[in-house]
Amino acid sequence: MLSGKRIVLIIGGGIAAYKTLDLIRRLRERGASVRAVMTAAAQEFITPLSVGALTADHVFTDLFDRQDEQDVGHIRLAREADLIVVAPATADLMAKLSAGLASDLASAVLLATDRPVLMAPAMNPRMWSHPATRRNRAQLAADGVAFVGPGRGEMAEAGEAGEGRMAEPLEIVAAAGAALGDGPLKGRHVIVTSGPTHEPIDPVRYIANRSSGAQGTALAAALRDLGARVSFVTGPASVPPPQGVSVIPVETAAEMLAAVKAALPAEAAVFAAAVADWRVANASGSKMKKDGSGKAPALEFAENPDILATVSQMKAGRPALVVGFAAETDDVVAHATAKRKRKGCDWIVANDVRPATGIMGGAENAVTVIDATGAEDWPRLSKDEVARRLAARIAAALGRVVEV
Repeated sequence: MLSGKRIVLIIGGGIAAYKTLDLIRRLRERGASVRAVMTAAAQEFITPLSVGALTADHVFTDLFDRQDEQDVGHIRLAREADLIVVAPATADLMAKLSAGLASDLASAVLLATDRPVLMAPAMNPRMWSHPATRRNRAQLAADGVAFVGPGRGEMAEAGEAGEGRMAEPLEIVAAAGAALGDGPLKGRHVIVTSGPTHEPIDPVRYIANRSSGAQGTALAAALRDLGARVSFVTGPASVPPPQGVSVIPVETAAEMLAAVKAALPAEAAVFAAAVADWRVANASGSKMKKDGSGKAPALEFAENPDILATVSQMKAGRPALVVGFAAETDDVVAHATAKRKRKGCDWIVANDVRPATGIMGGAENAVTVIDATGAEDWPRLSKDEVARRLAARIAAALGRVVEV
């Protein structure tokens, strides 16, 4: 999907710069040509010699290089590319472009280009969550810059973990294809549900399942990066929705089902939401008060609509691929296999959510993908990696193969 494409790779200064060596190889083996621009800070982590050996091209480092700039080289770099990839995109590079600064070669190229720009941020979690970085990211997104990552995990600093890891090379490759409009899911519409649902007891209390929405969010981003048009139907999750997708916020299971039906037709639907099985049939319109009797109020429960079964068993307009999720605490594969048959979906992605696994609400997941042919166990991976693999599997099932 990148064959014949010309990519300018701007390498920022950070320990994640070492990953760009593999990124160059991945891009070139798909037929792309790569010209590299290295900041001064990047050269503290990897050398222009290493980068040049992999790009098989001159490495650009200095805005005031007499030879490179005799024909206004930074303008040529900015205009002769099909795509500019910034990896790692440091907080400094993001701030420069957001403010319109051009104090070095990398920022001058970014400011002078009229081509698509894809950034792969990488920095300390506190730097990533700083309000200034958040403002800069929002401004860059509004300006049309695309993003891939960052992911969650261990940082280079001892004892540091959180959101800030640069996306893996294959994730960046997939995002590059999507940025160029050539992703394997280009033209495909996929619906993803995520997060919990909140079923009201009264205006201040509700019933819910334990779900951060992290896996569904990661999956929506991975499908987006493969070029899909994603309708993201999300309950009140604790993680923000991804950029570049159509976000449809809901509260209850009934609202989620209505939103899914309204989003159809779609080629695929992935139901990653943790939907409450029951709602309170006699929910109060005002806050329930203790009456001094010591007795709890009598709550009457009604079964919520089964969103997965409803879509899986549609007579007309059913997506070609329907994927459900099953969070189980015992006999995971047996229960999930029975659920797939009972619901009528094509795949079930099952995981063990016993407290001892640490998966529920964590940054990692260990899943088993169950389809008509059997069960496929995946190792414990980051939720971003699970999402990338599942998105690749979905792309393959829809008839367009993408490397896992």
